[in-house]
Amino acid sequence: MLKLGQSRIANEDDARRFAEEALVGFEAGRALVSGDGGAALVAGSGAIAVLKRHGAQVAVRRLVPPLRVREAIEGATVETGERLFGPVVLFGITADQVHGLEAPLTLV
Repeated sequence: MLKLGQSRIANEDDARRFAEEALVGFEAGRALVSGDGGAALVAGSGAIAVLKRHGAQVAVRRLVPPLRVREAIEGATVETGERLFGPVVLFGITADQVHGLEAPLTLV
């Protein structure tokens, strides 16, 4: 259970737990966690869970690959396509790492 001010996504295990708790039927696999603990991506169940710190909570959305990813100096930015949720910046994560996470889920 989160306490006020404890919305940091500390590691891959936290990211997987948040994703599975928020998305019905989601079975978490590999995860990428932003260097600042403010966001994460988790692969699983044919989709990608996108996690983003939102105040004292962690908001989670399910996206279907391929993801729209932009490379920036600070890290990769994933566009969610949802205006209110907005883009997710993964500090210290490259676009190649994001594409590697989603590759097993993407049909060629």
